[in-house]
Amino acid sequence: MDNTQAYLERWRSKALHFEHALNGIVLGLAPAVRLLTISIFARGHVLLEGNVGVGKTTLLRAAARGVGGAYQRVEGTIDLMPHDMIYHTHVDREGRPRVDPGPLLAHGPNLSVFFFNEINRARPQVHSLLLRVMAERSVTAFNAEHHFPHLQVFADRNRVEKEETFELPGAARDRFLMEIEIAPSEDEAVHRQLMFEERFHDTDTLIAGIEEGQLDYRELGGVARLIQSSVLAGAAVQDYAGHLRRATHRPAQAGIKIDEVDMDELILAGAGPRGMSMLVRAAKVAAWLDGRLHLRPEDLRAVFHEVVGHRVFFTPLYELQRGRIAPEFSAAILRRVPAP
Repeated sequence: MDNTQAYLERWRSKALHFEHALNGIVLGLAPAVRLLTISIFARGHVLLEGNVGVGKTTLLRAAARGVGGAYQRVEGTIDLMPHDMIYHTHVDREGRPRVDPGPLLAHGPNLSVFFFNEINRARPQVHSLLLRVMAERSVTAFNAEHHFPHLQVFADRNRVEKEETFELPGAARDRFLMEIEIAPSEDEAVHRQLMFEERFHDTDTLIAGIEEGQLDYRELGGVARLIQSSVLAGAAVQDYAGHLRRATHRPAQAGIKIDEVDMDELILAGAGPRGMSMLVRAAKVAAWLDGRLHLRPEDLRAVFHEVVGHRVFFTPLYELQRGRIAPEFSAAILRRVPAP
């Protein structure tokens, strides 16, 4: 085993230890925890979907503690404005006005995790600012450019309450590597533990059980680049990825069918080059976590819906039914497109 392989294997052990620790914090969410771990090592932003009280915030807080570095959290509200992310004004003890750095700037380049809670409660102007931060990991403020080289944005979306909410535009959603559904296991033993074991009733104490900074946010970028250059894709897998892409653009030609959907009228825009490159990026991390340095079709399949689903745009009639159609569409593609 050469030095690169040995280094990646050491980091794989760290990643699996991190994943195991998260699974001890949020029970019954193993598939979501694996996807979140993939996102961290693919260096992509994450949007969590799910009902209220299923563990989204607990999972993100625990992951942030394990990554280490500076952590900031913002609550989405209708009165939040872009400047609230950059600075805040107040009157100090001497009665003089002050301007202090806001949550984006408070920790400078050491900001590693920015958690936006209930992002769809914030106005579109705030989404626009966040879009740049996510895309460029930088922001202009106080006549200077501020860079966040280690930043990952985690967000969740309140999909229960619809009053005073603003849905994310497609351009903003495209900046998230993955949209991960948080759907707790139906295992009754899991729910019994969550109800009756006292350690799950105190979130702060529970999260404190995660070893802080076990992944070292300053090294994650280098590890991610090494994973991408080390995990290779053969010609057959490359062809398979191409077939998947074409199916998102022309599903009827691929023989894909969904009940009560006119497949010729479904698609406004299929997955673009960036979305497919993100699919490969996430799939390479999935392969690495499974102990391989070569890509297989199952690696693409494992992350396909979470990476590509929100990057396929439906015509207006069907866009209103996205919650039902998108997962069915992804599943139909994976069933219909033959793997090598």
